[in-house]
Amino acid sequence: MPLTVRGGKKLPPKGIERVLIRGTNWIGDVVMTLPAVAAVRKTWPKARISILAKPWVAEVYRLSADVDDVIVFQEPGRHAGIRGKFRLAGELRNAGFDCAILLQNAIEAAIIAVLAGIPLRAGYNSDGRGVLLTHAVRRTKAIRQVHQIDYYIEMVRALGCTSAGRDVRLRPGEDYDGLARALFSRFGIDENLPLIGIAPGAAYGPAKKWFPERFAAVADRLSGGSGAQMILFGSAGDRESTDTVQGSARHPLIDIAGMTNLKEAIALIARCSLFISNDSGLMHVAGALGVPTIAIFGSTNPVTTSPVGERSVVIHHDLDCSPCLKPVCPTDFRCMEMIGIEEVYAAARKLLARGEEENQN
Repeated sequence: MPLTVRGGKKLPPKGIERVLIRGTNWIGDVVMTLPAVAAVRKTWPKARISILAKPWVAEVYRLSADVDDVIVFQEPGRHAGIRGKFRLAGELRNAGFDCAILLQNAIEAAIIAVLAGIPLRAGYNSDGRGVLLTHAVRRTKAIRQVHQIDYYIEMVRALGCTSAGRDVRLRPGEDYDGLARALFSRFGIDENLPLIGIAPGAAYGPAKKWFPERFAAVADRLSGGSGAQMILFGSAGDRESTDTVQGSARHPLIDIAGMTNLKEAIALIARCSLFISNDSGLMHVAGALGVPTIAIFGSTNPVTTSPVGERSVVIHHDLDCSPCLKPVCPTDFRCMEMIGIEEVYAAARKLLARGEEENQN
């Protein structure tokens, strides 16, 4: 797919020692940027690569072997408002970056890079920021229709980076083992029983959410058939969804929505034998951890945002109105109505059986 850099320039293959990458702001997007980060590392293997990221996604970047350090963009906090942006730019200026690669599409990212005096500034020419970039990649209609992993890979490739492939694998360190044990104790989880994670919430409105009652029915069938413990994941904003699942289920579930930070959620997801989720950030995390994942898609597009991982399964029905990308269904919500309990349960049993087979071998 043709992408062009303004002026035909690519970033220099040598002489770059300090790279700042402006990360994306949402958990799922962060996971999908990691192959592009790996390409930057492969291109400048001896450079120090720093990620500028919001606090709620910083932990995902810390799990990447291609990242040397994460600079937290404290907004809200010390970097909020105009004065805060100048403060952040000053901090970045003192770090002496040679190059800024802006994965985030906003003009703010380019403005901060300019204020920080970073001589090479590269990224898509979105949001009217092309004039602020020294190396601008044209964001075509075609590139906006590919999977987000390829969207970011193609940007850095156009800048001269060598692809490191599409694989995404988050690798929690040893500190996660101790954290998981502490969380088992805190939430009354039996570490000798299998765990199944369920994430019934989703940002951007109810059109992304499969029915809580159906999540509950699948959980009951899996719990009764395998003796697994069911853990409900999500943010504080997902409590309505997890409460409804809990209230509809016959078997007990462990609801930790809004009770963990991202690192704690990752520690528990990594211990799951299966993860069932709507299209959400935690869905992408589970896939990147190598956890067998069932991703339920309705209003959103699995072509562009399906989860990574060889053991990820997407459940989605093609309809004339889907994907509509709307927060609320304006018609009859057929995209989710057509996804039945048996379809999800059958996919879950198949993934669990495959996992048992792999463990025996």
